[in-house]
Amino acid sequence: QVQLVESGGGLVQAGGSLRLSCAASGRTVTSYIMGWFRQAIGKEREFVASVSWRSGSTSYADSVKGRAIISRDNAKNTMYLQMNSLKPEDTAVYYCAAGSGSSVAKTYPHWGQGTQVTVSS
Repeated sequence: QVQLVESGGGLVQAGGSLRLSCAASGRTVTSYIMGWFRQAIGKEREFVASVSWRSGSTSYADSVKGRAIISRDNAKNTMYLQMNSLKPEDTAVYYCAAGSGSSVAKTYPHWGQGTQVTVSS
């Protein structure tokens, strides 16, 4: 059973930074590729970034490229998302997921409960 628990969300001013964490557990979790998705009110869930436990290779959505850094700590089974130069349009619930590594949410079978990020202008 894979369990994912996000933390680190909150309220931040535009231009500020936040680091989100995702603590992962479960015997098979490292066989997946980890991803961050976000969902704003009234919008579909969208891909933010992904990282492989094994290789560390990463992928980013164009909307966050250059402002986000995804990383993982294999010893702690924890994934991170550092978000810089935050914009009001980054406001969303951010979800941690374990799955295929693609940008398609339905290819991720395991999800955390989400953490709210609110960026004020």
